[in-house]
Amino acid sequence: MTRFAREHALLRELEPVRAWGRIRHVAGTVAEAEGLCLPIGAVCAIRGRRAADATAAEVVGFRDGRVLLVPYGFGYGLCADDRLVYDGAAPHVRVGSELIGRVIDGEGRPIDGRGPLGAKETFPLYGVPVNPLERARIREALGTGVRAIDALLTAGRGARLGIFSGTGVGKSVLLGMIARNTDADLSVIALVGERGREVREFVERDLGAAGLARSIVVVSTSDASPVVRLRAAHAAMAIAEYFRSRGRHVVLLIDSVTRVAAAQREVGLAAGEAPASRGYTPSVFALLPRLLERAGTSRQGSITAFASVLVEADDINDPIGDAVRGILDGHVWLSRDLAARGRWPAIDVLGSVSRVMPDVASPEDLRAAAELRALAASLRDVEDLVRLGAYARGSDPRADRALELRGAIEAFLRQDREERAEPAEARRRLKELVMEKERDGARA
Repeated sequence: MTRFAREHALLRELEPVRAWGRIRHVAGTVAEAEGLCLPIGAVCAIRGRRAADATAAEVVGFRDGRVLLVPYGFGYGLCADDRLVYDGAAPHVRVGSELIGRVIDGEGRPIDGRGPLGAKETFPLYGVPVNPLERARIREALGTGVRAIDALLTAGRGARLGIFSGTGVGKSVLLGMIARNTDADLSVIALVGERGREVREFVERDLGAAGLARSIVVVSTSDASPVVRLRAAHAAMAIAEYFRSRGRHVVLLIDSVTRVAAAQREVGLAAGEAPASRGYTPSVFALLPRLLERAGTSRQGSITAFASVLVEADDINDPIGDAVRGILDGHVWLSRDLAARGRWPAIDVLGSVSRVMPDVASPEDLRAAAELRALAASLRDVEDLVRLGAYARGSDPRADRALELRGAIEAFLRQDREERAEPAEARRRLKELVMEKERDGARA
């Protein structure tokens, strides 16, 4: 019986299905193979005669009876007639509590120098579909530790919000604050297409040791193959889905969706897809809802997603920004003008919205948020006149009150990157600010 068990264990480790093909043509980032029929998304191994190790490649399309593959590397050393091997395994990612506190790459390998992961379980890379009617309604607020978000743009457990801005306005720092301070059980962070220098800065400075201890970071830098960058986004989502299926409340941070879209555009163009809008292929706009809709609630737990969107020329209506905004449950707009004035975080409350806030905030909190928005709108309306000295006090009572409270409003919206704002305290301060405005109005 012992011998049978040993032989049975050996059989389980064997690859039961193995298909063979040959590389016939390589151009740019795409290799063409023949001799086998594979599904889109299948991962193969190219065993070259000159390469020391096998090169992984992913099927992205078909052309003239041949399979189109994009290598995980960049195809250096590949030759015509190299052998292609497919073992029949469905795309998956290693999952488990062993991943918490670790940094892995898009292929699921540890890159933090702390040894093997030790994770034994696997989860489908492209997730398990959730019946829309099995998704619990969003009824509970999620604290982020960012005062302007918790008081004015309240997120709910299972919501999906975007952080929109141009370059260099503070998206990554804001994501780090949310990862450190959120009320969720753990954070899963996807850094897709980042500059290599910024990865360590984010992990050590923005996330910090305390944040990393309750996070899983998936990294694929800008010099990685486009299929690896795409795989990093899907792997982070799959890891979050695994923990959600175990009843956990997860915060998923994706930085950035724009670079995920750019990776899909590279793959689409390489496979012969025609561009549709500003060079983005139709597959990009098909990918975005498939990826982002995987977040949300389930019967067991929730995934609250914060996805950063790098808009072109600070235009929130660029193709990716417009498409993502239509999928998400709200957006936070970071203003370059506010950042230039030294306000951090540079959240433009008038250009931001949370569509789930009415479902998770009390009527008093909603009224307080609406009052502050009205005050901020009045300040914006008279700002230029005040700067020129052309505004006459008394011409607009609401603007007068807003000007009197301008310092208090600015202080409320400012927050140091190391500060954690308690959600309840943020809402209390907001109501006190509004009540001060109402008392001033009553005295007038």
